[in-house]
Amino acid sequence: MARARARHILVSSESACSDLLEQLKNGADFGSLAKQHSTCPSGQQGGDLGEFGPGEMVKEFDQVVFSADIGVPQGPVQTQFGYHIVEVTQRG
Repeated sequence: MARARARHILVSSESACSDLLEQLKNGADFGSLAKQHSTCPSGQQGGDLGEFGPGEMVKEFDQVVFSADIGVPQGPVQTQFGYHIVEVTQRG
């Protein structure tokens, strides 16, 4: 069974998510942005969600984590929780 490790930044609006994604594209540090802006408790760990398998996260999140390139921030990804920037850090 495939496993992945990812980190994310969760915010309440698509515009905030897009702004943070732009900052990442311009060289901002993912972990620092997560600590400053993420509304998820994982933000305090730089957005790290640990390791998980398919079906352990909401569908929209899973689709990105198990298909996106490793190390490339993806977003905005809308879920019932808000808007995410998702970065897969490991998959195997």
